[in-house]
Amino acid sequence: QVQLVESGGGLVQAGGSLRLSCVSSVRTFSSDAMAWFRQAPGKEREFVAAISWSGSSTYYADAMKGRFSISRDNAKNTVYLQMNSLKPEDTAVYHCAGDSFARLIVGEYAYWGQGTQVTVSS
Repeated sequence: QVQLVESGGGLVQAGGSLRLSCVSSVRTFSSDAMAWFRQAPGKEREFVAAISWSGSSTYYADAMKGRFSISRDNAKNTVYLQMNSLKPEDTAVYHCAGDSFARLIVGEYAYWGQGTQVTVSS
């Protein structure tokens, strides 16, 4: 059974930082690209960032460039999302997901986790 468990969300003031983690039990984790998506109430799912299986390639949505950083540790089956300079509009449930890099950067995924809530107060 595919399982991704996200953590690290919470309540933070605007301008603050959070680091999200996603631990995978997927057997193919070290060969899968991974990504973060987010979904706010009443809004569509939004792509945030993706990272290739080796970590050598990353891709960000324009609104996150320069503020968010995605990384991974294949020895720990974990992908991270460092979020800095947070804004109230970053409030959403953040999900990690896995698939090929080409599919992830166009918003597709083979599997994803239940998510972790991030709330940014003004």
